[in-house]
Amino acid sequence: MHPAISVIFFTAVSGAGYGLLFLVAVAIAIDPLACDPIVALLALGVGATFAAAGLTSSMLHLGKPLRAWRAFSQWRSSWLSREGVAALVSFVPVLLLAALLWHYADRLTLPVLERHVLPILRMVAVLLAAAAALTVFCTARIYTSLKAIPAWHNAYVLPGYLLLGLLGGASLLWLLDAAAGSGSAPWLRRGLPLLVAILAIASGLLKRAYWRHIETTPLQSTAESATGLGRFGAVRSVEAPHTEENYLTREMGFVLARKHGVRLRTIAALAFALTPLLLAALAAVPALAAGATGLALLAASAAMAGTFVERWLFFAEAKHVVMLYYGAARS
Repeated sequence: MHPAISVIFFTAVSGAGYGLLFLVAVAIAIDPLACDPIVALLALGVGATFAAAGLTSSMLHLGKPLRAWRAFSQWRSSWLSREGVAALVSFVPVLLLAALLWHYADRLTLPVLERHVLPILRMVAVLLAAAAALTVFCTARIYTSLKAIPAWHNAYVLPGYLLLGLLGGASLLWLLDAAAGSGSAPWLRRGLPLLVAILAIASGLLKRAYWRHIETTPLQSTAESATGLGRFGAVRSVEAPHTEENYLTREMGFVLARKHGVRLRTIAALAFALTPLLLAALAAVPALAAGATGLALLAASAAMAGTFVERWLFFAEAKHVVMLYYGAARS
């Protein structure tokens, strides 16, 4: 598949944004007093900005961007439509939670507020976490539902989207918390680098399994199976169906040399998995505590850069069965 920059930006940036919104919502739901209100507000703002930027960029891939609103009407049958609806709905708890944190930021420790406000904070935070997770789930299902693209129609893609979104969100939350010199609870400050390390390991292992899967799993569709003429022998085209390039050959006939694919996989894994893992390990060294902001910034940058490369590969390495019509031996 042709790697469209707008879709790569959308899946990488919005995934990190929703991962950030999910994690800050979970932290507030667990203990509203543990998360510094300033850090929480910053996280909500950055997460919403990333999500909105990604969703806006996705419209650039449409032939008629002004008609994007029509996609929302097909939520009964389309994962893309469900994603759009979930994305818009998720901004409601973002705004509610931000308003509550802003209004009660300096009074959250009062006993009377603890009885009346904190349960509301928790409830809104749970709604936000659910909406953010549902949005990324719908994004992944857009691709996993496509049976015509075996590299996407498998059990690795959905958890891969969720894990990389969480990794991007965790690294951003670590950065915001470290930069704010936060008043967050000690368990949260110490837990963020650990969470980044765990997610980096999980993401790296999952993507390694995914790449092995698409390399070793035989692709079932052939010209023989597509035409039903395999019992008579090999099937080949007498002549090309078109004399020049068309939309399908441009969008679904992208070819990536194997040597480039291997190199880009290595770069992606080093960036989104190994680098954040090492930086999170360095953050545990007491002598480097003063440089936590720098470590977090490097980790967030590496995670985002690696995700961009991984998403480019996600499209470039996918083969669509329609290319059998244009002479591909197997798809």
